Formats: sequence, structure tokens, C-alpha cells
Amino acid sequence: METTYYSLASKSSFNKALRHFFAVNDAVGEIESKSNLADYINDLLDDEEIHPDQVLPIIGAVVRDKFEYTYYSYSVAKTVTEFQKIQDELIKWNALDIIIIYFAPDGKRFVINPKSADSWERCREIHKDQLLVVYTRFLKEKNVKLEEEAIKTFIDIFSDKDVFINKSFIDQSIVNRPAAAPKQSAKTASGAPAAASAPAKPKKVSITPKYGVVVSNELFHNGNVEAWKKILESFEAKYPDLKVHIMFGGEVINDINSLFKWGKVKHNDSIYFQVSGENILGVSKLQKYLYEGASQRYEQFLKLGVGRVLNIF
Repeated sequence: METTYYSLASKSSFNKALRHFFAVNDAVGEIESKSNLADYINDLLDDEEIHPDQVLPIIGAVVRDKFEYTYYSYSVAKTVTEFQKIQDELIKWNALDIIIIYFAPDGKRFVINPKSADSWERCREIHKDQLLVVYTRFLKEKNVKLEEEAIKTFIDIFSDKDVFINKSFIDQSIVNRPAAAPKQSAKTASGAPAAASAPAKPKKVSITPKYGVVVSNELFHNGNVEAWKKILESFEAKYPDLKVHIMFGGEVINDINSLFKWGKVKHNDSIYFQVSGENILGVSKLQKYLYEGASQRYEQFLKLGVGRVLNIF
């Protein structure tokens, strides 16, 4: 029995699908107007008009299938944290549209316009051995050979290699592409436009430098891990809009329990952290408490009962 359309049988599912179709339709318009689709998608994500799960289907339907961008996926050779040089070069390539999808270690997918500093800031770091997919299209006409060369050149630049820039990447007759145009109000299932709302205020998300915490205990064992979990829980309860990022050995630590592996983190090793958010506070206290938690004094953070949050910030 045919079940392809059964998921549309309810009103909520139908409206959900309809909103996705509107987003895809508008995405087509963005590319046709010579805008970079990454800017448009990130605006929708910021305004919570689409769910992160919609990003890859939009890219697949519009970028890959309709406009037939040439694409290539590869594993990042080394961690990259500085993007200014890459942006300064690619912003000159006004004969090409380029979109990048980055699959981060924590499972997030970032859509990047490599000609935009704001776009690079969203991911902060491109980590070694993670997947990067590069899509490119020559704007005047389909030119697979030139598109493939552009991807190869981008990868070489990204890997900090000396490259030769094909002059065909730059076309003085093409004006540099604009930022994504303001979005139209969403439509309801009946086709009528939804009520207009005030434009969302852009989020000014920033991130601290990396702070190192030296392990002074003989090993960073299970007690130290539990102390850190209590400290981070207290910090996030005090500052719910801030996020703490933990790194060790050049890798992002998504599950702090993974640091407890006998002998993995030793005396005098450094664990690094960063804090991101709009109004960053409490970092010096956090560093102090994390240092205590990585020492022989970790037990002071474990005296509170189960299910209760420390009040230390």
C-alpha cells in the first residue's frame, strides 16, 4: 500500500511540511538573486523559522539538485582557527558562489559562506579529521572544470598551502554578492501572509580565548570529573545563556565523562575551556574552581546532596 503521503494526514504535519516548502522556495529565490544561501539559512536558524534538521534537505534540494553545484567532501587535515586570510582571498572570487557544510565533532552542522566573517564565527574552529563539504557554482554558466579547480584551490588555501589563483575566479563585470535580503513573512496553510512581527535583534555572540587548567592531582580521575561536572552545572545554572566548551589534546570534549580513562589525563596536563555567549561573565571564577576541581581538593565540590546544584557563582 502507498504510504508516501500518510505523514501529511494531520494538520500539524501538513503545516510543518508547507513551511519547509516555503523555505525551499525562498532559498531558490536567494540563489537566483545572487545571494549566498548560507546567509539566508543562518538567518532562518537565528530567528527559529527553521529547525537544524531542515538544513541538509534544503541544501540537497536546492544547491545539489536544482542548481547542480559541483561539490566535494573531504576530511580536514588539521585544525583551523584563523579564517581571515581565507575570507580575504575568497571574497575576491566574485565569479563563483561557494557554500561550505561543516560537520562538527558535537554533531552540529554549520552552513558557511566563506566570504563572510560572521559565518566563520559561528563555528569558531574547524577540527582535524572532521567532514567538510564544499559546494561551488560558476555564476555565468555551468563550468564543471572551473568549479572543480576552485574547490581544489580552496582546499589548498584552507590547508595553508601556496596556490595559483585562476584569473577566471574573478570577474570585474560581476558585483560582489550582497548579504541575504530581509525575509518575507511566513505564509499560513491557507496562503495568507502571517501577521508581521518586529525584526529580530541580531545576536552578538562572542567567545573567550582558550583558558588552560593545569591538573595538579596525580591523575584526573573519576572524583575530579564529578567535581568538574558539579562546577559546570553551577555555572550554567547561574548563566543559562552561556556555554562552556571543553578541549583536551586538540579535541573538543562533548562528554566530560570521557576524560575519566585511567591514565588519560595526567599530572601537569592542561585541559582547556572557552565560554561563548552574548554577555560573558564569571570566567575568572570558573577557571579558579576548575583548577580546584583538578587538584587533590576536588572533594569540596562533592559534599552537596544528589540532585542539588552548587551555589558558587
